[in-house]
Amino acid sequence: MNTFQRKISIPVYIVFIILLFGIFGISYSIRGNQVVVKGNEAGAVTESAAHEVKKVVWWHSMSGDNGKVVDRLVTNFNASHKDINVEAVYQGSYYDNLTKLKASIGSKMVPTMVQVYDIGTRFMIDSKAITPIQDLMNQDKYDTSQLDEAILNHYVVGNTLYSMPFNASNPILYYNKNMFKAAGLDPEKPPVLYEELTQAAKKLTKDGVSGVYFGINSWFMEQYVANQGAELLNNGNGRDGLATDWRINSQEGVKTLTWWKGLVDSKVALHSAGKNDESKKMFTEGKVAMIFDTTAALRDLLGSVDGKFEVGTGFFPKPVDVDNGGVVVGGGSNWIMNSKNEAEQRAAWEFIKYLSEADQQAFFHVNTGYFPITKEAYDQQIVKENMKQFPQFKTAIDQHNAAKMNKATQGGILGVYPEARMLTEDAIEQALSGQKSPQDALDSAALEISTKIENYNEVLK
Repeated sequence: MNTFQRKISIPVYIVFIILLFGIFGISYSIRGNQVVVKGNEAGAVTESAAHEVKKVVWWHSMSGDNGKVVDRLVTNFNASHKDINVEAVYQGSYYDNLTKLKASIGSKMVPTMVQVYDIGTRFMIDSKAITPIQDLMNQDKYDTSQLDEAILNHYVVGNTLYSMPFNASNPILYYNKNMFKAAGLDPEKPPVLYEELTQAAKKLTKDGVSGVYFGINSWFMEQYVANQGAELLNNGNGRDGLATDWRINSQEGVKTLTWWKGLVDSKVALHSAGKNDESKKMFTEGKVAMIFDTTAALRDLLGSVDGKFEVGTGFFPKPVDVDNGGVVVGGGSNWIMNSKNEAEQRAAWEFIKYLSEADQQAFFHVNTGYFPITKEAYDQQIVKENMKQFPQFKTAIDQHNAAKMNKATQGGILGVYPEARMLTEDAIEQALSGQKSPQDALDSAALEISTKIENYNEVLK
C-alpha cells in the first residue's frame, strides 16, 4: 500500500460507516478517527445521556408586569443552568390554573411543577399527585433558617412542608393622603380600628368622593376573622384534622359584616353590585379615598396614580380590644408533581431553590410588591433603595411581622376552599343589598359550605 493509500484509507472507512448509519437512522459524532454512536442500540456509547437537558414545565398565574418578572427569572435561571431548561406557561387566574391542573392529573399533560394559590393546599395534599418539598429538603439537608417562619408555616401541615412559598402577600389599606389633609385628618396616621375607619370615612365622603370602597371579596372577610384571633375552621383551622365546619358565621364574622353594612347604609362606603370590583380604578381616579387590596397591587397602583396624589398605606382594620390575631399570608407556592421521573423532579427542585435565593427574592419583591420569603433579601441593596423610594412597601412587612403566631393567623386549609369563597361572597352580597341580615346570610353560607365539606371528606374516605 503506497503512502497516498495509507492516508485515505481511514477516512474512506469512516465515510462508509457514516453512510451506513445514515441509512438506518443512527446518530453519531466524530472524535478524531473514531465514530461514536449515539443511538439507542444495546452497547451504544451514550455520552450525552449524563448531560441531557432536563425540561421543567412550570404552570403559573403571574400575568401582566408580574408575568414579565417571572419570565426574567426563568431566563436568568436557564442561562446559568445549562443542564436544565424551565418553560414557564401562564395558565390564567389562580382558579383557572388549579382547575386545569385538576384536569391534567393522571395524564401526560401534567406539568413538572405548578404555582397554586394558598387555598389550594388541602386539595393538593389530598390529590396524592405531589412530592412533598420536605422530602427534597431532607435529602439535601436544605437550610430553612433563612426562610420567613410565618410564611413557611402557612404551607406546613402535620409537620410536613408540602410546597415551597413563592409569592407572599397580605391585604392592606390604601388611602389618599391629599384627601386626608383636606379633611383635617392626619395623613401619617391611617385608621386601624373599625370605629376609626368609620369616622374617617364620614369626614372623607364629600364633593362626590366616597370615603371607602370594599370589594366583595371572601379573602377580606377571612382576614377580618383572623385579625380578631378567631379560627375560620374547626379542628385547629383544619390543621389538627380534616375540617368539618366553616365558621364564617362566628361572632367575629357577623360583627365585621354588620359594621361593613353600616358603612354602606350610611353612604360613606361604596357597595359594588354583582361583585364588580372597581375599587382600584376609582381610587386612582380620585373618586374614593380608601380601599383595601393586596400588597402585590402596590406597584400597579403607584404607577396608575402616577404622582397625581400621595398614596398612603396602613394596616388592615380590626375591632377595639383585639390583640391576639393578625393577617394571614396570602399568595401562592410551588408544588412538584410526582408523576415525573426523579431527574425531572430534581431539576424542578433546583429551580425552586433558585427562586428562593436572596438575590431572586429581592428582585421579585422590588418589581412586584410581594414580600420576600427569604429574610436575607432585606439586606440586598436594591431592597433598601426601593424601601427609601417607596416607603409604602414597609407596611405589609410590618403588618406581617406584627401578626401573632397561632392557628388563626396560620390560616385555614380546606379541600373545597374555592367553593367556600364563592358562597361567602354570595352571602356578603345578600347582606349588603338588604336581602338578608348579616347573621342570616352568613348562617346560610356556613350551612351550605359545611355540607360541601362533608361530601368532600366522604369522597376521601
